[in-house]
Amino acid sequence: MRIAVTTPMGHVGRHVTSMLIRSGVRPLLLARRPENVTPGLRKHADIVKANSTDPAQVTAATQGVDAIYWVDPSVMSSDPLADYTLATEALVKAVTANGIGRVVFQSSIGAEKRHGVGEIDGLAGTEVALDTLDVDVTHLRCGYFFTNLLLDIDAVRQGQLTTVLPLDQPMSWVAPRDIAEVASLTLLNTQWHGHRVQAVHGPQDLSWRQVAETLTAHVGHQVHAEQITDTEMLQRYLAAGMAPMMADAILGMSTGLRDGFRPEQPRTLATTTPTTLTSWIHEELIPVL
Repeated sequence: MRIAVTTPMGHVGRHVTSMLIRSGVRPLLLARRPENVTPGLRKHADIVKANSTDPAQVTAATQGVDAIYWVDPSVMSSDPLADYTLATEALVKAVTANGIGRVVFQSSIGAEKRHGVGEIDGLAGTEVALDTLDVDVTHLRCGYFFTNLLLDIDAVRQGQLTTVLPLDQPMSWVAPRDIAEVASLTLLNTQWHGHRVQAVHGPQDLSWRQVAETLTAHVGHQVHAEQITDTEMLQRYLAAGMAPMMADAILGMSTGLRDGFRPEQPRTLATTTPTTLTSWIHEELIPVL
């Protein structure tokens, strides 16, 4: 089975790539910058240059592919939702033109709302487009990545986490490696068919206050969580150099999951993954603090 992997050096994609290799598969890696793929992978994978927002490149790169792990590229942009639309068009064209029979799409909790969840609206658009195709599709509705804490590592160092969510509102937090495990097993399992949603919820729901308490217990200094206003958070994003539409899209991912939101998929054995925040802190966060 020929399996293509997008974002092969990303937080999830790098684990998908190595897991497929360990399973005996030689994956096809679609990379915007193939030169950045680590040398050790080159003996075990095929690498092709492809920008995920370019339909011609993606279609040419995926000829002969049976299954694809797809991630809509998330980059700093002046119009992120337009970029998601381009990526969706590229994926649909490639799947249709090349007869790709199976797609595992990395989506997010909140995509079920379809609108009003900022950047996640772009993922919802991809879900909708894929569900019009007569191919097997699994949407992975993932929780909040542990690795998002690395995006503001200075705040962790300074002991101050900020959010626009209520501090005691629980939500699913998940390790990217666990998402990769679910994605890889889904790619390799040929027994499922049709259109399906698979949530990836991590080991337990956590509030921002609980995350701060866990960090405090393991990083060697006090970490506090603080809820700030939407306006203040937006101003912080703009001050960091985000374009206005990008800042709105990032903020919307939090505000859209507020005010009584409940994920469409309840937590079950099938959606619960093992890596705890504590183990992730020791494996990935502490080494960079």
